[in-house]
Amino acid sequence: MKLSYKWILPILALGFVACESDDDGGMDPITEVEYSAGTADFSTYVSLGNSLTAGYTDGALFQAAQMSSFPNLLAGQFGLVGGGEFTQPLMADNLGGMLIGGNQFLENRLIFDGSGPVRLPGNATTEVTQKLSGPFNNMGVPGAKSYHLVAPGYGSLAALQQGLANPYYVRFSSGEASTVLEDAMAQNPSFFTLWIGANDVLGYAIDGGDGENQAGNFDPSTYGGSDITDPQVFAQVYSSIVTALTSGGAKGVVANVPNVTVIPYFTTVPYNAIPLDGPTAAFVNQGFAQYNGGLQQLVLGGAITAEEAALRTVNFMEGQNAPVIIDEDLTDLSGFGLPPYRQLKEGELLVLPSANFLGTLVNDDPTLVNGVSVPLEDKWALTATELEEIDVATRAFNEVIAAVAAQNDLAVVDAYTIINQAPEGIPFDEFVFTNDLVTGGLFSLDGIHLTPRGNAFVANQCMAAIEAKYGAVLPRYKAGDFGVLYPVQLP
Repeated sequence: MKLSYKWILPILALGFVACESDDDGGMDPITEVEYSAGTADFSTYVSLGNSLTAGYTDGALFQAAQMSSFPNLLAGQFGLVGGGEFTQPLMADNLGGMLIGGNQFLENRLIFDGSGPVRLPGNATTEVTQKLSGPFNNMGVPGAKSYHLVAPGYGSLAALQQGLANPYYVRFSSGEASTVLEDAMAQNPSFFTLWIGANDVLGYAIDGGDGENQAGNFDPSTYGGSDITDPQVFAQVYSSIVTALTSGGAKGVVANVPNVTVIPYFTTVPYNAIPLDGPTAAFVNQGFAQYNGGLQQLVLGGAITAEEAALRTVNFMEGQNAPVIIDEDLTDLSGFGLPPYRQLKEGELLVLPSANFLGTLVNDDPTLVNGVSVPLEDKWALTATELEEIDVATRAFNEVIAAVAAQNDLAVVDAYTIINQAPEGIPFDEFVFTNDLVTGGLFSLDGIHLTPRGNAFVANQCMAAIEAKYGAVLPRYKAGDFGVLYPVQLP
């Protein structure tokens, strides 16, 4: 599959390792720093979480990315102050695709071909049915939501064939009925990181709010993959995970849920992404004249307010235009023969794949243009109502994380506040991260997951939190030692 963002991305020239001058004249004397674990014990470090913990990037999980995962980077520094071996369930190659029974069902990773992201060609060799022998210190599972970490059978091959398990965890689970948390606890961790909860809202956001907000539903077994988790379910699960992790006296650092709506997946395509000339705009408006007229008739009849009619009125003009969408939260006017159409508003968001869909034709008919004469389905955009649902859930999850961390005296990384600064810029040594796709340096080609440099930044944030809470002294990573893309040719 080719993901063409040619009209969004400039041609990039990205280095992978910064060069340093050989001229050491006039350098200040090097001050030796005595590193220390403080009151922490890093001898058995275990990390739990989702794709962010696993090292997933560029739309896939592959060996080189796993080696740059923030837990593996942390473990490298922990090793200087008593940290033990850190093992990961490595993929079989650097392609990132996955097979089941020899048939590929997960795609290879993305690369940048000079004009946009494309899938790296090649035959994947990671076979789900070839079980890995653990235990593994990195228990990050791409796609996992909070309640998946305590769900028996989440790593069951039999359940996977029924669509009820996770292929990544199937590869390294200790048994058909094991849980991620149980496999982590079997290692008797002395220290842990826990970053979970993003997927409890992210799936809903990625699918343009096409899922359900499950607030009030306390049975996660009934949830769909694109649903928002009930905050009480999240609270119960999160508390139980931390209770287990700290039961043997382990210390740890937790990260809260970032504001997912500021990542490039939702900010790259502008809300007014459709350019039209004057005659084309006038032609399209003719097609919506009957719809607009019907709205005014309903205002006169008292069925809707003038404000709602204005919200729903479709009006294209010369220049940049917002697409027409189907908004299921609008007043149901189907009894009057009017569908729930309106144009996207400033502040509402289009998902990244819409870049390849907007302006395409239906059945090669030039009068049927997606986003123009043919309204977009719910999955292509996040409306103000859906954004509010995401915000409310995220804040509720983060209140839980803050409370549980305080109760257990854990270090905390405020990922929410940090990522919220991306639109204005987040400094990291001589670089400044932004939420621009690829060129911003923080987010990878999929617009969601971190670059190698982004993972180094997160590792540094974790170490700062560990130092503040446990009195440790740990060496930081340098931004210039990490790139924002992986080379195409990998060993």
